[in-house]
Amino acid sequence: MECVIGIDLGGTTIKLGAYLVDGTCQGTIAVPTPQPSTPPLVLEAIIKGIRQLPSSANAQAIGLGIPGPVDRSGKIAKVCINLDGWQGIPLGLWLEQRTNLPTILANDANCAGMGEAWLGAGKGVKDLILLTLGTGVGGAIVLDGHLFTGRDGAAGELGLMSINFDGYGCNSGNYGSLEQYCSIRGLTRLSGHDPA
Repeated sequence: MECVIGIDLGGTTIKLGAYLVDGTCQGTIAVPTPQPSTPPLVLEAIIKGIRQLPSSANAQAIGLGIPGPVDRSGKIAKVCINLDGWQGIPLGLWLEQRTNLPTILANDANCAGMGEAWLGAGKGVKDLILLTLGTGVGGAIVLDGHLFTGRDGAAGELGLMSINFDGYGCNSGNYGSLEQYCSIRGLTRLSGHDPA
């Protein structure tokens, strides 16, 4: 059956799945995000993951959630502060060239928010805010059933809000951002051990 490949690019893990148009999952795998997480190394890990993914031979397109904002074309990662050297990276174009599949990039938390609105806890709800916790902290805002991204596509970047201006420095340049306290990295630093 024809499917689409959904990919969640995280700071520690890349998750891949094959899905039917109704959202039914046909198979998933996870591969470690290379360290350092430079664009060429991550691209190769994604390609390897796609090849290992069950049902990938039937794929018609790729949707990839990244931990940061994307350009309006959905092809270029503007910046991913928890990945090494990710600024203005044409990951969508690279994947199209390597796979011959149409590819669209979107912010990972926005993908999660729309997924919750479509099939999850937000099904049937017009307005919702979703908070994601992982290597970083992200967020999505859905208003009247539509994703709200703001002027620059970063309206839901809740993890970058400063909650303590004298706090820890963030890769974004902020101090005391929510991400520095609530992400896995932040919790590890504060507690002295990995919360996972």
